[in-house]
Amino acid sequence: MVVCGDDALARRLAAELRSVYGEQVTLVVPPAGQAPGPPVVGRARASALFGRVSAAVQRATGSTGVNGGNGNANGDGEPAAPAPQLEAAELTDEVLAEAGVERAAALALVHDDDETNIRAALAARRLNPRLRLVIRLYNRRLGQYLEDVLDQAAALASPGVDPHAFDASTTILSDADTAAPALTAAAVAGSSKVVQAHGVLLRAAERSAAAPGDSALCTLALLSDAATDTQGPGTALPQLLPDEASVTAADGRGRIVLETVSYSGPAQPVSRSRPLGSLLSPRLRWSFVGIVLGVVALAVTAVFTTGEHPLRAVYLTLLDLFSINEPAIGESTFRQVLQLLSGFVGLLLLPVLLAAVLEALGTFRSGVVTRRPPRGLSGHVVLLGLGKIGTRVLARLRELDIPVVCVESDPEARGMALARRLRVPVVLGDVTEEGVLEAAKIHRAHSLLALTSVDTTNLEAALYARSVDPELRVVMRLYDDDFATAVYRTLRAAHPRALTRSRSVSYLAAPAFAGAMMGRQILGAVPVERKVLLIAAVTVAGLAPLEGRTLTETFRPGSWRVLALDTSTGGPEQRPDGRERPEGVAPHRSGDPSPGLVWDLHPGYVLRPEDRVVLAATGRGLAELLGRRPRTAAPAPDGGG
Repeated sequence: MVVCGDDALARRLAAELRSVYGEQVTLVVPPAGQAPGPPVVGRARASALFGRVSAAVQRATGSTGVNGGNGNANGDGEPAAPAPQLEAAELTDEVLAEAGVERAAALALVHDDDETNIRAALAARRLNPRLRLVIRLYNRRLGQYLEDVLDQAAALASPGVDPHAFDASTTILSDADTAAPALTAAAVAGSSKVVQAHGVLLRAAERSAAAPGDSALCTLALLSDAATDTQGPGTALPQLLPDEASVTAADGRGRIVLETVSYSGPAQPVSRSRPLGSLLSPRLRWSFVGIVLGVVALAVTAVFTTGEHPLRAVYLTLLDLFSINEPAIGESTFRQVLQLLSGFVGLLLLPVLLAAVLEALGTFRSGVVTRRPPRGLSGHVVLLGLGKIGTRVLARLRELDIPVVCVESDPEARGMALARRLRVPVVLGDVTEEGVLEAAKIHRAHSLLALTSVDTTNLEAALYARSVDPELRVVMRLYDDDFATAVYRTLRAAHPRALTRSRSVSYLAAPAFAGAMMGRQILGAVPVERKVLLIAAVTVAGLAPLEGRTLTETFRPGSWRVLALDTSTGGPEQRPDGRERPEGVAPHRSGDPSPGLVWDLHPGYVLRPEDRVVLAATGRGLAELLGRRPRTAAPAPDGGG
């Protein structure tokens, strides 16, 4: 297999393929000094500092920092073997040929630049029509078109050959889309890890040990003691895909359960029409109410003091208010006093009218300008950075109707247009400057998501936010995984009651990319602390651990578990091969959240070769399921990952 990239995702993906799947990998990277990436100023020094502090904390507490992650590439505690490396400034035909693309089974193009990946994909498909392609693209619509074109090119390049004889599929993935659900879920209490792909929606919800779980399909994982926030850093490791006995025996530990959710449809476009009340702020509305009450009071007073008819009294009062009435010379003293008071109220009306006009214009222009955080806002999420990752996370948060305040230093950042369209408040400024986080109302926020491309900026923002609120939930995106581990362990020890998460996007995305290179349809990834569970759809044919076995027999704790049967190609009442639904498969209900999937399978249902199933598995579990690694006597206690 060949992996081409210019950042941490490429190296982590190569290590994942070698250490977890046992594949032969060639890594193609730019020459030293040419690889783009986030600024690293101060990161090495900070990493060393936090590493020393973390080591001291571990010696003092005896904690291994299980939730902080590890520096290994595969996340299993095993060191990742380095892959053979080829340096090239551009992915030309000659470079691809030297890397062995003509003989490779799969090629991953994970450069940060979409155009570079597209050019290399077209060249690779021409060199090897049977090559399995996994391409990293941020533009999802372009990715769909490119996937269809490359698959069609592979089919036309091999006329008369059975398309099932080889797997030349093209898979378009985005590290931003893969990591966004995990980052969103880590920042919001009670919100869920949502996996959405091809109409399939799954929700991995975190629950306490005492929470009822009648609606759950199964238990995906048992959390460590540290994740439950009960006794600070614990010693129990997270357990992936436990059996029923383990779930029953895990008294007092939190767990992650799988649920189904209904499809909510595409987001509704923002309406341009606005009710009159939304044009003016509450202060202006109260100002107008005060002026109206003043006019009414003056008119009533005129009726009782001058004996005028009520309508005429109101008319004269308005004329005096707008200074278009004749002076009350020679009239009674009461009339003259009322005229002076009406003129004074008219003077007060002028600035209120001007403020109303300016505010209304600003409201109508809110579609093209940024909004400021409203007064009294609390319980919101402060999102730092509107780059690729921040934009996807912002969209996820708004899909869940979670209030968000964004902080961005670049007015032309990628996510600014989305923030304006969704009418999300944005504070423009450098987060390291005084008063920027205060403007985002960090002291009343529910959580902080630091997703800028600079590790030290994210760390500085997190530390300042913790000084404002020691129990604030903090989620940081850290480019360097060793740095993320050290930061997590130190902050966890310093603030044991607060929830801290340090996430590396490459860590969350690499398992999904590796799974796609193995030829499986990866629907998504569910993070469990610093480990990852993959949700995949596979065909039973040729898989000995599944074919001809019941669901109970196929379940391997810590490795894989069948979740549902995919019948999307055969209609709601037929199997994929067109035959009637077999015994053990319940008919679809009208309210079934995913009409193409059957979730309530009987434990005794026997899987047939033509079946296509959705399963949850660890990286090692999927590798073993395909026979890529020799089986062991028993899976690891934490299920790998």
